[in-house]
Amino acid sequence: MDRPIQPALSQFVLKVHSRCDLACDHCYVYEHADTSWRGRPKVVSEQILAQVADRIAEHAGRHQLPTVHVVLHGGEPLLAGPVRLRRAAEELRRALRGVSALDLRMHTNGVLLDEKFCELFLELGVKIGVSLDGDKVSNDRHRRYADGRSSHDKVMRAVELLNRPRYRPLFAGLLCTIDVENDPLAVYDALVELAPPRIDFLLPHATWDTPPPRPGGAATPYADWLEAVYQRWDAAGRTVPVRIFDSVLRTLRGESSLTESLGLAPADLVVIETDGTFEQADSLKTSYDRAAATGMDVFTHSLDDVLEHPGMLARQQGIEQLCPQCRACPVVRSCGGGLYAHRYRTGGGFDNPSVFCPDLLALVTTIRDREAAVPAPTPRAAELPLEQGDFDALAAGFGGADTITRLAAAQLDINQELLAAVSGCIALSDREGAAAWELLTHLDAEAPAELDAVLAHPYTRPWALSVLEGRAAPAGGLAEIAAATVLRARLDLSLTVPLKGGLLRLPGLGGVLLPEGCDQAEVTGGAEGFTVGAGARRLDIGWHEGLEGPAPHWQPVRLFEGDGWSVAIEDTDPLRDRHAWPVSRRIADDEIKLWAEDLTGAWSLIRRELPAYADGVAAGLRLITPLHAPHGSNVSAACKEAWGAIGAARPSSPDQLALLIVHEFQHVKLAAVLDAVDLYDTADRGLYYAPWRPDPRPIGGLLQGTYAHIAVTDFWRVRRETAAGSVERGVAETQFARWRRQTAEAVEELLGSGSLTDLGRSFVTGMGETVGGRQHEPVSPAALSAADRSARRHRAEWKARAEGAS
Repeated sequence: MDRPIQPALSQFVLKVHSRCDLACDHCYVYEHADTSWRGRPKVVSEQILAQVADRIAEHAGRHQLPTVHVVLHGGEPLLAGPVRLRRAAEELRRALRGVSALDLRMHTNGVLLDEKFCELFLELGVKIGVSLDGDKVSNDRHRRYADGRSSHDKVMRAVELLNRPRYRPLFAGLLCTIDVENDPLAVYDALVELAPPRIDFLLPHATWDTPPPRPGGAATPYADWLEAVYQRWDAAGRTVPVRIFDSVLRTLRGESSLTESLGLAPADLVVIETDGTFEQADSLKTSYDRAAATGMDVFTHSLDDVLEHPGMLARQQGIEQLCPQCRACPVVRSCGGGLYAHRYRTGGGFDNPSVFCPDLLALVTTIRDREAAVPAPTPRAAELPLEQGDFDALAAGFGGADTITRLAAAQLDINQELLAAVSGCIALSDREGAAAWELLTHLDAEAPAELDAVLAHPYTRPWALSVLEGRAAPAGGLAEIAAATVLRARLDLSLTVPLKGGLLRLPGLGGVLLPEGCDQAEVTGGAEGFTVGAGARRLDIGWHEGLEGPAPHWQPVRLFEGDGWSVAIEDTDPLRDRHAWPVSRRIADDEIKLWAEDLTGAWSLIRRELPAYADGVAAGLRLITPLHAPHGSNVSAACKEAWGAIGAARPSSPDQLALLIVHEFQHVKLAAVLDAVDLYDTADRGLYYAPWRPDPRPIGGLLQGTYAHIAVTDFWRVRRETAAGSVERGVAETQFARWRRQTAEAVEELLGSGSLTDLGRSFVTGMGETVGGRQHEPVSPAALSAADRSARRHRAEWKARAEGAS
C-alpha cells in the first residue's frame, strides 16, 4: 500500500518588476489575452517581500520541504535594481533559515546584466537564466525593443559575461521560444556555441482559440522542428542537457518530467505578483483575461489556501484531470496532456487535448522509436561487474557473507562518487558548504576508515540524490558527515553544523535536540567524547560503552547485538522517512526492550531455519527503521537507494519479524544487483500479471516481487515442519503451497515478457531453478486446494481490473 502524498508548493515565481524593457511580440504577459499587468505596481514593495518570504517559510515548515525554489521574475527583474533585488534575497534567506534550503534563481532577457549585477548575484547565490532565441536573425524575429532595435548584441554580451570563469557558476542556462520559421539547426548551433549549462526549448503559447502558426498547413511543424534538433543533439553525444528531450526520455523510463509542460506530476508552482496577489502559472495568461487569478494575496491567505483553489486542485489529479482523448493516448504518461494553458478553448475550458497534440504525439513517438531502435550491447561474461559466483548465488535468491560484503563495497563506491558530485553543487557564496567540503577532504586523508563508515550509512545516498536533483542544499549534509567522522575518529577538531528544527543529525550515531531558534551548533570532538554548543546550551557526551549524554537532549542510535549480527534501530535520523509508510517517533525504552526480544527470537529462527539467508543478512542488513502502522498490521518496506536498511513496524511475533527481515532484505540485495547490471529493458512501459496482486505491475516491480517471494516461499517451507502446533503447521503448509505456485508463475511471466536482457534471463533462470526445486515437495490435498482457490481468485481479480481499465 502506497503512502498518500500531501500536496505542497515548492516552486515560487516572485515578480519583482511588472514592466519590461523589450517588446517581444510573443510574450504571454503583454501580448496575449491577459491585461492585468496594467494595474499592478511597477516594483514590488519591501513590505510585500517580507510577507512573501514569511508565507513561503510558513508553508515550507508545515510541509517539511527540504528545498524551496524561487525564481525572481518580471517583466524584466533587473529593472527592479540592485537594492530591491538584494532585499528580496535577504528576506527569503531570513525567513527560510533553519526551515528549508533556498534555491534562488532569476530569469532575465539579459540586456541590463553587467559586472555589478553579477557581483551581487555571486554574493547572494542567485543563478541566472537568459532568454535567447538563437542566432541574430532568429532572435530578432521577436525579441526587439519597442522601436524595433535588435537586442541580440546586448544579450550576447550578457552570456559572454556569465561565461567568464568568475561568473560561470551563476549561469543556469538559455531559454529559447520556438518559431518554426527559424532554421532549427542554426538556432541550436548558435545556442550550443555559447556553452550553456542547459537549453530549454519552449513551444510558443497558443490555445484552440488562437492556434499556433502552421506554415503551409503542415501537420506537425513543431515536432519536425524539434526532431531536427534532437537528431543533431543525439549525434553530437548529447553534450548539453536539453530540458524537453531529457523530460521525454525520463518519462519514457517512468521517471518524473523536468518541466510542467510534460508528464503527469501535480502542479507545485505558484506566482506572486508585484502587488502581493497569488496567481496560477503565468502561461494561463495566454488563455483569457485574468485566467491566472486566484483572488488571494499574501496578507490574507496562506499557500495552503492557494492549494485549495479549483484551478490548483485541477492540476493535482494526474491522469484523472485529462480529457478522455488524452487518457486513452499511448504516450499520455510522457506528454501529460501538454501545458495546461495550451488546452484552452472557449466554451470547453481546459477539458481538451493540447493545441499542440499532434506535435507532442509525433515528438514522443519519434524519440521512443529512435531509442528502441538503438540495440543495447549484449553483455559478455567478462564484462559482468559482479564475480560470476556472486551473480549465480544472488540469482538463486541467496548470497553469503563474502558476496554481500562485495555488494556493500560496490554501494560504498557509489556513495563516494555521489559525494564528489555533491561537491560540484556548492555555490561560490556557500561558505558553510565550502568549509565542510574542505574538512571532508582533510578527513579522507586522516581518517579514511571512519569516513567510509559514515558514507556507508543507508541514508547517505538519498540525501546526495536530493542535492543533485535540487531538492536540498549541500552544506548541511556535508557538515553532518564531517561531524560524524570527527566523532568516530575521536579527533580533537571543531566545526559548525547547520541545524533543522533544532536537531543536530549525526548519521549512524544519533541526534542532539537543541533549543528552538538555534540554526547551527558548534561540535568539538575528542578522545573522551564530544561537546555540542548552541545558543546558551552546552552538552557533553562521553564515550562509555557507546556514547552517553544527558537525556532527553542526546538521542543515540540503539543497537541490537545478536549472535553474529549487529543492527541499529534507527529512530532519530530525519532522513529515515524513505520507506513508503510513515516512520515511528522516537521509541521509548520499554518498547526498545520489546524490539530486542523480538529481534532475538527472529534472528534465532533465521540462523536455525533459514541458514542460506542468515549470513547475507548478518553481512548486509545494518539498520532497521521502525515504521508506524495502524492497528498492529504487519508493515515493512525497503528503499532502493538505501542499501543496508529496511523499514518495519514491530509485528505480533518474532516469527513474523523473521519473515519481514528475509523478505525485505531480498529487495535490498536485488536493488544493489540492478545498480551493477541491467536485467531488463528500462524503457519497457508494459504491465505484467503478478499472481499475488489484482493490478498489473511494471517489469521492474514484478521482478522485485518475485525475488522477494523466493524468501517468503522458503520461510513457509520450513515453518510447516517447525511451527509450534498442528494448526500453525497447517497454515504454514497452505502458505507454502500458495507462494511456491505464485512465485513459479511469476518466473514464467518474467521469462515470457521479452523484456529481459541476456543477463536478466540468466538471473531469472537461476531464480526459477530455486523455485522449481520446491515444486515437487509433497503437500496435503487441502493445501493444494487452497492454493488453487487463491490462484483462481487472484487471476479473476486481475482480469476484472484489466477489463475495467480497457
